Amino acid sequence: MATEIVVISGGLGTPSTSRMLGDQLGQAAVAALAADGVEATVSIIELRDVAVDIATTMVAGYAPPQLAEVIAQVEGADALIAVSPVFTASVSGLFKSFLDVLDPAALDGKPVILAATGGSARHSMVIDYVMRPIFSYLRANALPTAVFAAPEDWGGDTGGGQLNERAARVGAELSRALGGVRASAQRPDPMESLPFEQLLANIQPGA
Repeated sequence: MATEIVVISGGLGTPSTSRMLGDQLGQAAVAALAADGVEATVSIIELRDVAVDIATTMVAGYAPPQLAEVIAQVEGADALIAVSPVFTASVSGLFKSFLDVLDPAALDGKPVILAATGGSARHSMVIDYVMRPIFSYLRANALPTAVFAAPEDWGGDTGGGQLNERAARVGAELSRALGGVRASAQRPDPMESLPFEQLLANIQPGA
């Protein structure tokens, strides 16, 4: 079964730089996992498509069918790539509202790449001062490297090259994080009883 990565894009425009960054990070993650011998697929969720449903859920307390499917997709993913545009020194209201309608335990332990887009590199601090605390509260495994893309990162060899390097770095981090999850799933339970013959074999002389 392929590893499932879900990109959550909080962009409002069409085309959206948040979606563009999510696509690039998704491709980098798939490439890093493939290099480690792991097949992965990427699905994109554009929150603007369910904006009305998110507002309805916050008021009524239940999710309409389309949003319920989106929430189930997020909960079932092996890893997430969360991308928001920066508005008024914070994430977009749509992005935060979506996180508010999730079950508080939905992201527990799930590897997450944090990313944002904005009009100036000065807005990059939003990732560490706004996004990271939110995902920490949700007990997600937010990866150390975060990716911010300003307008200059999309044009020219210098900006594009740096963005590609950051995407590759965080893709490798995600691959390692997912490897750790798989390894722990295969690790034997230390409290599990061993056969009596194996217990005897493990006794060292003079012990």
